[in-house]
Amino acid sequence: MGVLEYILAGVMEALFGNPAIVLGPIVLSWPILLVALGFFIGVLIGATPGLSGPFAMALALPILISIFGFTPDALLPVLGFLVGVMKGATVGGAVPAILFNTPGTPDAFMTTLDGHPMAKNGQGGKALRVAHFASVSGDTFSDIVLFVCAPFLAISIEAFLGLPEKSALMILSLSFVAVVVGNDTFKGILAACFGLLVASIATGTDSYPRLSMGSDVLASGLPTIAVVIGVLVVGEIFVSFEDMWRSAREKQKAPPKIAPGDTSLSMGERRKLLPFIGVSMSIGTVIGALPGIGTTLAAALGYTAGRKMYQGETDFGKGAPEGIAATEAANSAVSGANLIPALSLGIPGNVAAVFIILAADTIGGFNPGPSVFRFSADEVNPELVVAFALFTLMVAANLLNWTTGAWFMRLLGGLIHVPKQILLPIVLLLTLTSVYVQGSNMSDVYVLLFFGALGYLMRSTDIPILPFVIAYILAGPLETTIRSAFEATGSDPWFLFRSPISVVFLILATAIISGAGWLRGGPKLK
Repeated sequence: MGVLEYILAGVMEALFGNPAIVLGPIVLSWPILLVALGFFIGVLIGATPGLSGPFAMALALPILISIFGFTPDALLPVLGFLVGVMKGATVGGAVPAILFNTPGTPDAFMTTLDGHPMAKNGQGGKALRVAHFASVSGDTFSDIVLFVCAPFLAISIEAFLGLPEKSALMILSLSFVAVVVGNDTFKGILAACFGLLVASIATGTDSYPRLSMGSDVLASGLPTIAVVIGVLVVGEIFVSFEDMWRSAREKQKAPPKIAPGDTSLSMGERRKLLPFIGVSMSIGTVIGALPGIGTTLAAALGYTAGRKMYQGETDFGKGAPEGIAATEAANSAVSGANLIPALSLGIPGNVAAVFIILAADTIGGFNPGPSVFRFSADEVNPELVVAFALFTLMVAANLLNWTTGAWFMRLLGGLIHVPKQILLPIVLLLTLTSVYVQGSNMSDVYVLLFFGALGYLMRSTDIPILPFVIAYILAGPLETTIRSAFEATGSDPWFLFRSPISVVFLILATAIISGAGWLRGGPKLK
C-alpha cells in the first residue's frame, strides 16, 4: 500500500469502520460519535472552575474500556473520546478565566489578565469569541504540524537509529523531562527514578516476579490505570481538600457572575488578531514538541511576545483582546504538538498524551513509536491505519470546534460557580467508581488510594508529578529496548558508548542536567 492508500484506509476506518447508527446511506460511526460527545463534555469540564481535561480523561478511560472491552474495535472510539475531551477542555478553560476571573490552570492565569477586564466592561462575549478564535486557530495549526512532522520524525528514527541509539534517546528524553518540570533538578530526577522503580514491580522479561515481597497482588503487577490516576488525579483532589479546609474559616464570596454582554467580533477585528495568533501558535507548537514542558511556559512566552508586538490604545493586562489571543493561541498549540513525541517516539509530552498512550497500551493493537509509521508495500501495517484514523478524528474534532465551539462557550457563559465542597467529593467518588468498574477488584481501589496519598505527599514536598508518570509509562519500552540492544551487540556492556549517535545523546542528557538552572528559567512548572 502507498501513502495515499493508507490515508484513505485510515479515513474510512474512522468514518465507517465501527458503525453506531446506520440510516440508509448515512453512517455515523462510534469514533465520530464519541469525538463529538467528548468534545462537548470537555468544553463543559474546562468551563467548570476546579476541573480540567485530564480529570475527565482519567475518569472516562476505565469506564470506556469496561464498556467497549479490549477488542481492536474499541481502540478508535476510546481514543476519539479522549481527543474530543482534550480539545474541548482546552477551549472551555477560557470561560471561568474570563467570566469568573478563576484560572483553572496556571496557563489560564494569563487569560484572566485581559479577559476579565473585558468582561467587567461588558465585553465578556467578545472576549470569549476572541479566546475561541485564537484557541481553535492555534490548535488547528498544531495539528497540521503533527500530521506532517510525526511520520517524518518516526521514519527518520526508524531508518537511522538502531537499538543502542533508541535506548540513549529514551534516556535523553527522561533527563529532559526530569529537569524542566519543577524547580529542583534533584527532585525531578528522584521522581523519574522512583517511577522506573515502581514500574519494575512484577514486570519485565524475567520469568519470576520482581520486588513483589511475596504478595500475590504485587506478583501480578500493579494496575497501570490505578497508579497513574491515583498520582495525577486523586493526589490533586487530596491537595484541593486540604486547601478547602484551610480556607474554611475565611468567608470568601463567590466570584460575581458577569453577563457575556457584547458578543460581536468583526472580520476586521479578527484580521488584527492574526499576527498575534501566528506568532503565539508558532511558539506554542515548538514548546509543545518538547516532552514535559506543557502549556504554562508556552502561555507565558506567547503573552510576552504579544505584549512586545502590541501598539494599541488599551494596555496589556487592562482589557486588550490581543492579550487573550496571544495566550490562548500559544497554550492551545501545545496540545497537538505534544502528540509528536507521543506518536513518533512513544514518549508522552503532557498529561493528556499520557492517557492517550495509556489507552493504546491497555487496549492493544496500537503501540506508539517509530514502528507505527512503517510504510510497507508488501503487507498492510494496521498501526499506520490506526494512526491516520486518529488524525481523521482530530480533524473532525477541529471542525466541530470551528462550527460549534463559540456557541457552546457562550451557552456556558451563565455557568454557576460550583462550590468545591460539593464538587470535590463527587469527583473523588467518580474516580473510585471508574477504577473499580474497569478492574472489578477492590485491590485496584486500594492501589488507587495509596498512589493518591503518594501524589499528595509529592505535591506537598514539591516533588514534580509528571517525571514520575512519564518514567512509569516509559519503563517497559526502555527496558525492552536496552535488553534487545544488549543481546544484539553480543552482550557488550558498553553498547551505549559504541555508537557516536548514542554517545551524543548521552552527552546531551548530561548537559541538560548540568544546565538545569538555565533550562528552568521560565515560570514554575508542575
